[in-house]
Amino acid sequence: MAAVTRVSTNDKGQETANQARQLCEFCRAQGWTIVGEYEDHDSGNKADRAQFQRLMTDASQRRFDIALFWALDRLTREGALATLEHLTRLSSYGVGFRSFTEPYLDSCGLFKDVVIAIIGTIAKQERVRISERVRAGLNRAKVQGTRSGKPIGRPKMVIARDRVLELRARGLSWREIARRTGTSAANVRRAYHPAQQARALPKPC
Repeated sequence: MAAVTRVSTNDKGQETANQARQLCEFCRAQGWTIVGEYEDHDSGNKADRAQFQRLMTDASQRRFDIALFWALDRLTREGALATLEHLTRLSSYGVGFRSFTEPYLDSCGLFKDVVIAIIGTIAKQERVRISERVRAGLNRAKVQGTRSGKPIGRPKMVIARDRVLELRARGLSWREIARRTGTSAANVRRAYHPAQQARALPKPC
């Protein structure tokens, strides 16, 4: 039996010692022997935790036959799909799992096959949903021209050139004109000179 406990800085008022004590009492009542303890103090949102990796390595070597955790979120908080994959991985090693506070989550009881089947089905459906979201995102990006779905290039800045000419004729600085037209001084300059030239050209008869 492996006892799995975890607290992180986000788990206010919790101690692994409290979890471990309850797991020990439970195992003693069941007549089970704890051969390994995995005490984690890192966030459960990632799988590269040292104690979690040690747990999985020892499970792959069959150093214990059951992983007992205080609650499923003490094992991991990576999300539904990752959690289900971790449980399936334990089962593939021939290691059972059981939650102390969630008795329905027990791969060692009468409904072992049902639990595993449900885990597999949920994981498959989650993969399908992720695939569908990715495909929809790619299709949207293709239509809009980029991977991110944003239009290619910078959006065109619409500047009222007559307004720029008027303000400049009144003696306003480039910076003040930019402020009043909601653009940059560089854009104002670029708009001013073509507009000035266009106004100077004779109109066609």
